[in-house]
Amino acid sequence: MLTLHHLGKSQSERIIWLCEELEVRYELKRYERDPVTILAPPEYKALHPMGAAPVITDGALVLGESGAVIEYVIAKHGGGRLALGPDHPDFAQYLYWFHFANGSLQPAMGRNMVLRRLGLPPDNPVLLAMQGRLQLAFDVVEARLREADHFAGREFTAADIMAVFSLTTMRLFLPLDLDPYPSILAYLQRIGARPAYQRAMQKGDPDMVPLLT
Repeated sequence: MLTLHHLGKSQSERIIWLCEELEVRYELKRYERDPVTILAPPEYKALHPMGAAPVITDGALVLGESGAVIEYVIAKHGGGRLALGPDHPDFAQYLYWFHFANGSLQPAMGRNMVLRRLGLPPDNPVLLAMQGRLQLAFDVVEARLREADHFAGREFTAADIMAVFSLTTMRLFLPLDLDPYPSILAYLQRIGARPAYQRAMQKGDPDMVPLLT
């Protein structure tokens, strides 16, 4: 039985959403963050050596890392749906944006979150460099969503599932104003209208209003 171990307000929301889109049968186990440290509780950290979300178990298998989990679920339980193959005209775009989410966008947000918490002076060169990197990432996303309905192109794919966490829930940890990015905001409205997304967010974090604006 596929079991999704969901840490509240974390990247593991991607896996719930994926399974809802694919209509894959799964068991959901929810874990709350420590109210003081905002970190995962000990029982979640014990699931996997990295102690980070997401984690799934499937029989004897224990698997972490968002991208790996999504590829595994699609291949093993989803019949290949929501992934584009090499013969598809949008294959390269699918690959790029699938990996951009955790290769560029999420790291830029994470670094800025840490630097902001350090209380560095606004003219600190490292802070300025990381702020520039984050703005560049959002500018690239805005440009892509200005020309395409979804990250891979015309079709909704797992690349969208990978990207949306950084544009929404991650802003609980790094508040950002999306008003300068009208194409991102329009895209998030399309995502928010998807029934599978609505079900996933309600199941995973019922106390949270998704940050779609």
